[in-house]
Order: sequence, then C-alpha cells, then structure tokens
Amino acid sequence: MVGKRKSGRDINGILLLDKPTGVGSNRVLQASKRLFSANKAGHTGSLDPLATGLLPICLGNATRFAEYFLHTDKHYLATLKLGVTTDTLDSDGTVTSTSDVDVSQRNVDAELAAFRGKINQTPPMFSALKQDGKPLYKLARAGKQVERAARQMEVYELSAELIEPDVLQVEVKSSGGFYVRQLASDLGEALGCGAHITTLRRMGVRELKVQDAVTLDTLNAMTPEERDELLYNSDLAVNPLPELVVTNEQAVGLLHGRKLKTDLPVVAGLVRAYTDSRIFLGVIYWSEEGLLKPRKMFAEHADLGFS
Repeated sequence: MVGKRKSGRDINGILLLDKPTGVGSNRVLQASKRLFSANKAGHTGSLDPLATGLLPICLGNATRFAEYFLHTDKHYLATLKLGVTTDTLDSDGTVTSTSDVDVSQRNVDAELAAFRGKINQTPPMFSALKQDGKPLYKLARAGKQVERAARQMEVYELSAELIEPDVLQVEVKSSGGFYVRQLASDLGEALGCGAHITTLRRMGVRELKVQDAVTLDTLNAMTPEERDELLYNSDLAVNPLPELVVTNEQAVGLLHGRKLKTDLPVVAGLVRAYTDSRIFLGVIYWSEEGLLKPRKMFAEHADLGFS
C-alpha cells in the first residue's frame, strides 16, 4: 500500500501569532499551516474564539515540544461587564441573569486579595477539558452539568480598575491552565452583582510578548521568504531548561536512543542538548547517577554532518 504523499514542506520552527477575535485557535492554526506550506503544525494551548493575542504555533518537528508552552505562565488583559452573567462566562454566551451594580473601586480592591497567590479554581463547563473522554463544552452545549474538580493555580499578579460604573479592566499574570473567564465569574459573584468577560487578550506566554507576534493579515501580505524569516528556532520552546553540550560521539548515541554515562557534574532533571556546533538535539533526562537518557529528540542523524 502506497502511503499518503506529502504536499507541503518539512519546515521546522515556531511562529508567534497574534490571534484575531471571532475565530477558534484551530482555524488560525490551519491558516498558518497553509501559508507556510507546512506538513505538520500544532498550537500550544487554545484561546477562546472571543480572545485575541499571543498564540505560539509550532511547525514540523517543533510540535514535539509544544507541551512546554501549555502549562507555563501566562499574562492576560480582560474587560469585565458587571451586572450580567452568561452561560459561557463571556459575551459569546446567552445571558442567564442581570443585576443592579453598586460597586466602588474600594470594593473591588478588597475582593482581589482572595484571588492572588495559590488558589483553587474550578474550571468552567465551557472548556476543552475532558471528562470520561468528552470535552466539557460539548456536555455544556447539551445542557448537562457535571462535577469538576478544583485545580490549584497560582496568580502572581492581579489588578483591576473600575473604568466605568459597570466595567472592570483586569490584568492577571498566572500559572498555566488558569481560566480568566472563571475569574470574571467568581469576582462578579464576590462583588454581589455577577460578571462576564467582554474582551480577553493574551499579552504573554512565559517570556514571550504579544508585541513580537504577527497577525494573519500581515502574514498574508508577505512573500514566502519573508514569512520564513519570522520563524524562531524550535528550541525556543524549551529555553527554560538547563543547557547541555555533548560530544559528537554522544550526540550520535543519543539520536540512536542509547543511554549514555557522563562524568560532568550532574544537573538532575530535563535538559536541552546541543552539539558543540550548536545543533539542537532535543530534550534528554539527566539522572542523578549521571546517565543521559533521550526523552524527545529533534535532530536527525543526517543533520549532524558527521557519522
């Protein structure tokens, strides 16, 4: 049986995309994949259709490291409408209740303290999390409510300004997996009037900033060569990991899946490995016993330029 013929390019790298509102993350992923004629592409954690902002897109072998963006720190700006709740916790949903709003900045400041630091957050029903193999949002659309376990999150920074009597502008920096929509709902409940999100923008992922991202409109206006120049090296995904440089002989062994012994001072845990000529090999586990164990490799043997 003849395998399916590839029609695109084996291009590797990471694109920092500024997602537009009104479309899902998968749609902008597929649009990016087509623009780069890439054989393989994956995003690094979805943004709601309402949301805009930074969405790293991994192309080619960089998709192997997409998980290193998933559960890392995020930075958001959001606008909350007080006095109105919806089933999706944002303005895309159906209004479920309305209430008079009598809130001052002092009231807001007093309630924010409970949402800073390590907190337990119950994820919303309208989310991509799965229960018994089914996404919660599909259950919610069918009118079902199920129990969701609270998850411990960490909110590093949280501020909110009452810019109109019934409108709050919120800025939050948090650990990965935090739902700003749920924060809006919980904060609205604490203020006694309810709330939902009307705008949400992801400003940053880890050390990456939305100011360095590009829009789909800009990508469409570029030549293929100009688009390729926008790609970051695939090891951007694993930059927070310690770096290890290995010998050429060790590099060959690791790419063949072998465990290797090293006499270097041990850095126990995951590390990103390179040859001395700066070829990125992938992620390996460095055991306390000094063993190097391949975990997720990026380079192919042919990339090394030696045997």
